[in-house]
Amino acid sequence: MVSSEHGGLFGTGERGVFRRTLPPPEQTQERRLTRVLGLWQLTLVGVGAIIGAGIFSLAGAVAKEMAGPAVLVSFLVAGAASLCAAFAYAEFSGMVPRAGSSYTYGSAVLGELVGWVIGWDLLLEYTAIVAAVSIGMSGYVGYLLDTVGVHLPAWMLGAPGTGAGHKVDLIAALICVGVAWLLNRGTRTSARVDVVLTTIKILVVLLVVVVGLMQVRSANLTPFAPFGFGGAFAGAATVFFAVFGYDALSTAAEESVQARRHLPKAMMYSLAISMVLYVLACVVLTGMVHYTQIDPSGGFSAAFRTVGLGGVGAVVAVGAVLGIVTVSFSFMLGASRLWYALSRDGLMPRWFGELHPRRRVPHRATWIIGAASAVLAGVLPVQEAAQLTNIGVLFAFVIVSAAVVVIRYRRPDLPRGFRCPGMPVVPLLGVAFSVWLMSFLTAETWLRLGGWLLLGLVVYVVYGYRNTRRVLPGGSVDLADLSRLAGSDAALQPAPAAVESTTTKD
Repeated sequence: MVSSEHGGLFGTGERGVFRRTLPPPEQTQERRLTRVLGLWQLTLVGVGAIIGAGIFSLAGAVAKEMAGPAVLVSFLVAGAASLCAAFAYAEFSGMVPRAGSSYTYGSAVLGELVGWVIGWDLLLEYTAIVAAVSIGMSGYVGYLLDTVGVHLPAWMLGAPGTGAGHKVDLIAALICVGVAWLLNRGTRTSARVDVVLTTIKILVVLLVVVVGLMQVRSANLTPFAPFGFGGAFAGAATVFFAVFGYDALSTAAEESVQARRHLPKAMMYSLAISMVLYVLACVVLTGMVHYTQIDPSGGFSAAFRTVGLGGVGAVVAVGAVLGIVTVSFSFMLGASRLWYALSRDGLMPRWFGELHPRRRVPHRATWIIGAASAVLAGVLPVQEAAQLTNIGVLFAFVIVSAAVVVIRYRRPDLPRGFRCPGMPVVPLLGVAFSVWLMSFLTAETWLRLGGWLLLGLVVYVVYGYRNTRRVLPGGSVDLADLSRLAGSDAALQPAPAAVESTTTKD
């Protein structure tokens, strides 16, 4: 049903840039993603997206340079901000089980232009996070190779300016391309690999906690906040990179079994599991060695070697390499499904969103994202890549948290698989936290975001505005259509045999 609202170019009518859009489900199997992900697969994808370079690399860098042992506070502050936004994402994922995440939510509630800005923003940010975690993994690969006596030439060990003779981080770039190859094997195959790697990663983190707690020395935790709590708060703006992976889950809504029920649960479960492990790991890292002696590139492996447990350090390095792959997997999955949604809705050429005829994945978008992330991983230091990621995701969090307030009060009657508690206080806290954390990011990061968004507006004016009206003609949809769409995932279930093999009962 289409609303009769008008208002010209800046209205909500057919020609208005703020018309609310809600794409119908794909009618043909050739254009439809395959639903294979159950609750615990989704939860493990979320944990895989959250726990990665943040704990294995960024925790050490932030502790050494910004927060000291108060890196624990950095993670708690970032986690609190992320939780407020997670409630908003969970409510939307229970109403709009479609690929596209906050792009789809923003388009349905705040209008086409707002949705486009979020989608364009997240294309860059998801690509940047794949690069950032690959850089973190590269450091552990280097540690392992040094351990067995293999010394690579300096030019291929890091981005320019990160060390003597460094020209490009070739290992990180190759990791990005390898993840793109894995994703193009198909959702079922790549999800199985992701579950195995995430399980290994969780076991490695538990090993770090159990063995590391026995090596903690209280003297290493003093002073607790050597850079002041301002340093801990600035550190929160950087480690926020490590606590928002659950939003990538919502981009896979059209590959989820019973998405309306399972996505909100998977988001909450994955964030809770990850925050417990983060808190314990931060205590271990800064308690084993003084923050001034932490090796940002080697992280926990170097810390265990410092206390005479080099064998444990090697095991941790192997686990880190395998585990960080899951973060790259989750966010490249998110970026490719977001591109699929933008192409489906006519805002970008449909060619990019075409599915592989046999594997049913957006293979072209995946390869392009793999190549772009490889370039970023090769030339950017890890903290610059992390900050570029954070500002864009925080920007999206502001919009999603505001949108959930709008739709709750505009249409409280719509069926929801999950309701954000403490309305409107919790989502407004999410807005405030996100804006506050953005204020700690550098001017250069803001300029990069501004330049990217300006380019996105040019693409929208030149191509997206006209083409999307051919694909999705008419004015604003009636928000009551959200109710119809919310049940559409049940109507599009795969054959019973496929469901039985992949669904986990809750």
